Amino acid sequence: EVQLVESGGGLVQAGGSLRLSCAASGFTFDDYAIGWFRQAPGKEREGVSCFSSSDARTLYAESVKGRFTMSSDNAKNTVYLQMKSLTPEDTAVYYCAGTDGLFGCRLTDDHDWWGQGTQVTVSS
Repeated sequence: EVQLVESGGGLVQAGGSLRLSCAASGFTFDDYAIGWFRQAPGKEREGVSCFSSSDARTLYAESVKGRFTMSSDNAKNTVYLQMKSLTPEDTAVYYCAGTDGLFGCRLTDDHDWWGQGTQVTVSS
């Protein structure tokens, strides 16, 4: 059974930083792609970043490029999303999700497994 568990969310002031973690079980990054998504109140869920071992590429949404960095620790089967220069527009529930990574990762939300999400709130 695949499980993805996010942690690290919280309340931060604008300009601050947070690091989110996603611990995976029943799922190895070598075989699949994993992504970070977020959903703000009243908005559709959007892809933030993703990575696939098949092509070793990391993709970022334009809105977070240069501010967010996705990384992984395969020994811990955990991926991270380091977020810097946060703005109130980054406020959302952040999810990690996994899917087949044979052809690389994608920022669309047609993924097979989802975590429960972690709230990130950025105050102005």
